[in-house]
Amino acid sequence: MTHPDREKQLQTARQARMVAFVIAGTMLLWMGAQWIGGQMGLEARFVFLFDFAALAAFFWALVVTYQIWRKRQG
Repeated sequence: MTHPDREKQLQTARQARMVAFVIAGTMLLWMGAQWIGGQMGLEARFVFLFDFAALAAFFWALVVTYQIWRKRQG
């Protein structure tokens, strides 16, 4: 049987790992979208959609990171 504190630590580690993957994946996808947009000659308004999607993902990662930090303080 798993100790409740150990289960909390595992859940926090899973969240932190997910945040790391989201940050890394978002950065790679955003850079790829910028490159493809430049190669295809997309209008700036379409390229801004990629920027806003990346900002949303980074904001989500920031919120979850803050939640993890608060959870560890308690």
